[in-house]
Amino acid sequence: MHVFIDDRVLIYQEPGCGPVELGDRVKVFEDTHIMVGPEGGVSIGSGTSIHRGCQIDSYKAPIWVGCGVEIAARCDFQSFDHGITPNVPIAKQPLTTKGPIIIEDGAWLGYGVIVLSGVRIGKGAVIGAGSVVTKDVPAGSVAVGVPARVVRMRSDTEESIDAE
Repeated sequence: MHVFIDDRVLIYQEPGCGPVELGDRVKVFEDTHIMVGPEGGVSIGSGTSIHRGCQIDSYKAPIWVGCGVEIAARCDFQSFDHGITPNVPIAKQPLTTKGPIIIEDGAWLGYGVIVLSGVRIGKGAVIGAGSVVTKDVPAGSVAVGVPARVVRMRSDTEESIDAE
């Protein structure tokens, strides 16, 4: 198996927590952090590239990244959130989740994309730079914005895009 892990990459697994699995030909570039805590786990499929400065935090639910996924710099995956009960400091709030993050084969996430818990990004989907993904994105679609929304399908022709 061949895996590239660049300088200043941090892969941290709290004791007794889920696995961190990197497939063949995975590339993890500088300043990326992969953190796994209770009920978490990270699996990254073969041929996937995670560019510099990404943050992958898996607590309360796993994060699965398929094969051949391109993740641009400064992307952030969070499979958990904090409670927000009034009159309780955030640091004392329990962690919550809407479920695992699943990124299917061949997806492409642009610079600075944020993916929140309970989201599935379908096979071959493209997420535009700076988008915040809060809901599932279908296979083969292009989604952009905050929150991310589908603006077209990759199969659309140039003529149909110009007509919009």
